[in-house]
Amino acid sequence: MAHDKRLKAGYESFDRTKSYGISDAITLVKANAKAKFDETVEFTMNLGIDPRHADQMVRGLISLPNGTGKTLRVGVFARGAKAEEALAAGADVVGAEDLMEKVQAGDIQFDRCIATPDMMGIVGRLGKILGPRGLMPNPKLGTVTMDVKGAIAAAKAGQVEFRAEKAGIIHAGVGKASFEADKLVENIKALVDAVQRAKPTGAKGTYLQKASLSSSMGPGVRVDVSSLNG
Repeated sequence: MAHDKRLKAGYESFDRTKSYGISDAITLVKANAKAKFDETVEFTMNLGIDPRHADQMVRGLISLPNGTGKTLRVGVFARGAKAEEALAAGADVVGAEDLMEKVQAGDIQFDRCIATPDMMGIVGRLGKILGPRGLMPNPKLGTVTMDVKGAIAAAKAGQVEFRAEKAGIIHAGVGKASFEADKLVENIKALVDAVQRAKPTGAKGTYLQKASLSSSMGPGVRVDVSSLNG
């Protein structure tokens, strides 16, 4: 398998036991992003939290300063004037009961879901479908709002949602391998800053414990956490 050979060669190009400063880690990841497409650069953080406790959940949205290099498909639950506003703002899918039926049938043509408050009765029925996919609209994240135009613009401009998984791990796409290194540094530090600001009061001990960086098809590089500050 060509991918397996590339991955093995990638791991042989650096010391897997060493943690690299963020700039050096980016250089290694970019050098090993050799797929035939523009690979996504993915950043992972291990946090000192237990997300099983409600007071230790970490979740939020951040607009990366240099975008993600990916165009999100946005679905909006709205009626009437707000539905028209959503379409005019560039939403990819807009509807109410008709959109609910599509989602129930497994036809989910969006990467971010926005809803006006009056639609939550409908959207609430889709919790078991949208929830596990991280698509459930949430007022705290600005995805349940009357400002559908602003929410769509933010999503299209490179807004990233982060959410700690069961083991306290957050991972997010922070750009493309074709991005200049300084643009990736800015995006990563913006994400880290947002996660730091979202630190729950119940978290004890070291909050940001480990970090790593990789491309879609490339090897993971350990990142020195101290290089992420400032």
